Amino acid sequence: MGLLDGKVALIVGIANERSYAWHIAKALIDHGATCAYTCLPGEKSERRLRRALEALPGAGGENPLVVPMDAASDADIDSAISAFEVSYQSLHVLVHSIAFAAREYLAKDRFIDTPRDAFLSAVDISAYTLLGLTRRCRELLAKDGGSVMAMSYYGAEKVVPGYNVMGVAKATLEATARYLAGEMGQHSVRVNTISGGYLRTLASSAVGGADKISDQNLERSPLRRNVEGGDVGNTAVWLASDLSSGVTGENVYVDCGANIVGV
Repeated sequence: MGLLDGKVALIVGIANERSYAWHIAKALIDHGATCAYTCLPGEKSERRLRRALEALPGAGGENPLVVPMDAASDADIDSAISAFEVSYQSLHVLVHSIAFAAREYLAKDRFIDTPRDAFLSAVDISAYTLLGLTRRCRELLAKDGGSVMAMSYYGAEKVVPGYNVMGVAKATLEATARYLAGEMGQHSVRVNTISGGYLRTLASSAVGGADKISDQNLERSPLRRNVEGGDVGNTAVWLASDLSSGVTGENVYVDCGANIVGV
């Protein structure tokens, strides 16, 4: 038997087969979970997601549930979860792996030049959406108890050159997860964040100096390597399962120990 047999997970944020969300979905499925997915509205986004799912053994059967959702819209979140409820009566795992910041403000050297609209947009998509999704899913999650997890990064805690406004957004995400954990615990719903290390993805490619971070990890992280998608996937399985039944409101570092190393 798998650790997650009978569990249903909703995966928000697969861009392609290199995404952390893809590796999380793979690990959950490998341990017995059934996964459903969201994508941005539009045929192009759905085609891209389904191509990624083709590379995911057991992605959810021959025709896994994919629902369109623009997380910037409360109406879209409501519509997506309503579509999910047609197929599933409960939800055991919610995976939030979406973030956005205008690329030009990640590449800039000066965080201070970030305009108001870019700042608010980054916080909205990268952090508020966790609140919006959890609120809409709370009754589904509370039926059998559940686990909510969101993807963060070390730039939420320390200044990482080139991460800029995304670091602020991730710090907001981590605080949001703690406050949600404080309220959702009474419903046996746990909320945590995973601070994954550097992984070459579409998102990380937008960060100035990302390759330098990768090289530094090889030299200085305790494990002398960069994190792999499977490392984060395995941690997600732990957070989704009863093995972490007493863990909530935590930020779990999965970065080969890079966060413990000073300059």
